[in-house]
Amino acid sequence: MNEVTIKVEGMSCGGCVRNVTGVLKALPGVSEVEVSLDGACARVRYDPAQVTPEQMRAAVEAAGFDSPA
Repeated sequence: MNEVTIKVEGMSCGGCVRNVTGVLKALPGVSEVEVSLDGACARVRYDPAQVTPEQMRAAVEAAGFDSPA
């Protein structure tokens, strides 16, 4: 398992945190997600054979948030 922290911009409430958490947990290979509203980021443990950080950022952006590299 690898761990990565990705930036998540545009979150303003607990609902946003739940939305981002759900989107990331739905990806194959993601085992653990911790989203920080104050830190504007998500820490993700994942299997690199199944998902990449780029795919995670794309999923966050598809949910309506910004995730700059």
